[in-house]
Amino acid sequence: MAAAETSLDDRDTSLVLARTRLAAVPYVPEMRLHLADEVYGLWERTGRLPFWAFAWAGGLALARHVLDHPEVVRDRTVLDLASGSGVVAIAAALAGAAAVTAGEVDPLAAAAIGLNAAANEVTVTVMLADLLGGDGGCADVVLAGDVFYEEPMADRVLPFLERARARGAQVLVGDPGRAYLPDGRFTAVAVHSVPTLRVLEDAEVKRVTIWRV
Repeated sequence: MAAAETSLDDRDTSLVLARTRLAAVPYVPEMRLHLADEVYGLWERTGRLPFWAFAWAGGLALARHVLDHPEVVRDRTVLDLASGSGVVAIAAALAGAAAVTAGEVDPLAAAAIGLNAAANEVTVTVMLADLLGGDGGCADVVLAGDVFYEEPMADRVLPFLERARARGAQVLVGDPGRAYLPDGRFTAVAVHSVPTLRVLEDAEVKRVTIWRV
């Protein structure tokens, strides 16, 4: 049964439904998401970049990696940090994770994750909270797609991921060469060539590395 557990505002769900369409996901054809066709109108309407309305390159590659290597998450508890559309969280659920939590601070993202989980008939618990002061709690696996896109975010994400790793979690990051990815802190485990939208990226295909913290 599909579910996304958090306190959702019906207005957020209505906005997501009104501004997106349910579509197949490039590079992850097993999945459908509520995706938008344009960025700037949504940005102006909501006051923030609509990460929830698109499948970004880092998340797509990480979702593909999880689906291709289900042993990473099978029968384990998983946290998807800064989940956005929920593409990585949903991939983990499809791959057999025991429980999946999607961490987000944007109520619209929480609404989108709920709709996307339902569309893919999986259970994802949405935690609408800033988790970066902690260490991922009891999650066996922490996943983070495309989280090093700006310096303030990177400065908080890196210590979080390292704390999660220090307590024993497996931590994987999908990154398409963002400016604030730290040098020399991670180990590369796979590389993907991911199709992208020119409205989002500077190329039609992005080289994305899956890193282990």
